[in-house]
Amino acid sequence: MTASIDAIIARMAAAEARLAEHAAAPLPGGLSDPDPGGEERWEAGQVWAHLAEFPAYWLEQARSIVEAASSEPVPFGRLKTDPGRVAAVERDRHADPAALLERVRESLAETTDTFRSWPLEAWSRTGQHPLLGPVGMEQIVERFIVGHLEEHADQLDGMAPGSPG
Repeated sequence: MTASIDAIIARMAAAEARLAEHAAAPLPGGLSDPDPGGEERWEAGQVWAHLAEFPAYWLEQARSIVEAASSEPVPFGRLKTDPGRVAAVERDRHADPAALLERVRESLAETTDTFRSWPLEAWSRTGQHPLLGPVGMEQIVERFIVGHLEEHADQLDGMAPGSPG
């Protein structure tokens, strides 16, 4: 799993670098493309607010599964309509992207440290998502942290002036 952990961390670092470029640029106008398979379209400030909120949330959810050390799937996660998620996006949608990027960086540093500290058996744990059902830890990390970061970086890429999106 070490090679996979290194690949996960490299992808998070690449997404963080893309986000840093966006944070240094003026906030674009318009609406994002929806998440893959979704309908939700956001202004750039809403994307940033969500980016600042979700890595820490999903890391904590993953930790709870690992710490439960259960052979049965451990309940985790939330739906897009979760009041905490919605409130965080609304609260921070007008915040400075550079300040929100710092929160993303802090979360990703903690995520990196956590992933490197987990014993191998932690990666075999399973969570029980309210919509998806049983989800393995590697899938949780891919879908809710790494892939999620990349999706929102893609949204900001598509909103940038001169982008084809």
